[in-house]
Amino acid sequence: MKKILVIHGPNLDLLGQREIDVYGKFTLDDINAELNKSAKELGVELETIQLAGEGEIVKKVGSAKKDGFSAIIINPGGYTHYSIAIRDAVAAVDIPTIEVHLSNIYAREEFRHTSVIAAVARGQVSGFGKNSYLLGLKAAVALLNA
Repeated sequence: MKKILVIHGPNLDLLGQREIDVYGKFTLDDINAELNKSAKELGVELETIQLAGEGEIVKKVGSAKKDGFSAIIINPGGYTHYSIAIRDAVAAVDIPTIEVHLSNIYAREEFRHTSVIAAVARGQVSGFGKNSYLLGLKAAVALLNA
């Protein structure tokens, strides 16, 4: 069975409490429950993890292939806009990576309009709330089954 790694970046553990008008009332547990249900339906194994530190994310991405993952879904949070270290880790691991965002980063503050991750990801889904993750999962499975 193919394994997909889902990395939730900084502050995503605060979903349901922070900026509800931007991110919604759902929690990270709600997202993970829906992802796990969808993964079973799609016939893939899923591991979800929330990491706040840039170095932690880099290390997890860097070990993904060795750990048997076939794809990564990542919401880098605020690191999206400037973390060359995460970008380089995604490029180095050489497995399909889908970048996801709950909000439409292109409709928000100007500094959020740039993603340094996008250039090395296979695709990006943003602006669909928790459905961004579900669409990202379907995209990752489609890539693995192509």
